[in-house]
Amino acid sequence: MGNQKIQQMRALLNSGKIVVSPGVYDGYSARLVERLGFKAASMTGAGLSNSRLSEPDIGIMTLTENVEGCRWIARSISIPMMADADTGYGNPVTVYHVVQLFEEAGVVGINIEDQVSPKRCGHMRGKEVIDARDAAKKIEAAVKAKRDPGFIINARTDAVAVEGIEGAIKRAKMYVAAGADMVYPDAVASEDQIKRFVDAVQAPVSINMGFGIRSRPTTPQISALRLQEIGVARVSYARMLPAAAIMGMTRALELFRDSVETGTVHDRPDMLAGIEDITDLMGYPFIDKLESEFLLPEEMERKYGSGTRSFVVRG
Repeated sequence: MGNQKIQQMRALLNSGKIVVSPGVYDGYSARLVERLGFKAASMTGAGLSNSRLSEPDIGIMTLTENVEGCRWIARSISIPMMADADTGYGNPVTVYHVVQLFEEAGVVGINIEDQVSPKRCGHMRGKEVIDARDAAKKIEAAVKAKRDPGFIINARTDAVAVEGIEGAIKRAKMYVAAGADMVYPDAVASEDQIKRFVDAVQAPVSINMGFGIRSRPTTPQISALRLQEIGVARVSYARMLPAAAIMGMTRALELFRDSVETGTVHDRPDMLAGIEDITDLMGYPFIDKLESEFLLPEEMERKYGSGTRSFVVRG
């Protein structure tokens, strides 16, 4: 299945259409991305660190925590998912092993960035980058480590905020020469910068897009269609779903808090998914099918009687 997903991702990148890749961070978000028809997903390292550890994205999440989180989510969906390997968790020798661990986890590629470790979220202040030659060696090691030649090494540079767009372009060319399949300039400040980068690098380019005025993104709002016109190969939306979930949970909790204080009971299908929606999304009907197929008739009778044969609690 891993190789098949890699082939799917390669086909998407070769289709001539931009690959729109929402950022996922848990089973709910990953399954929703697939259900709503998106062809690819990307694990958001910040979202995984924030939700799994309740810690900022400043390099606290370990390699094994990252890989294990990706493994469970990648296996739950049939669309290809890329992952965020931060700085590669060490030097080029470490990166060699990192690539193989993520490939074994079932993702189709990884981002490796050129920040100093411990890294920080790409849109935070105070970023530092390592020597471009060291970063290129990490890319060389990553390429050598690939077992499936289609596995995607997406070389991320955070140099725009440190060395300007020309510095980022220079680094990206070095990373492509080192074997990177795709390059990813984070926190680009304008559409013009993106176009200059795409035109200069002459390799598949991935852009991370912010969303909404309230999020105050470093990169301005540009539609996926416009990015495609510019020549961008892939666009990810790392913070959209975590932000939407936080807003939805906040509103639900505010309403619930008020109902506790006033004794009011609210029925808000506009705010809350039904239990059937949740169980259907997470694959409970498939478990019902397996039980019907493999459990003995007397066990089914004992568990469910002669009524509806399902372990899913309704209502």
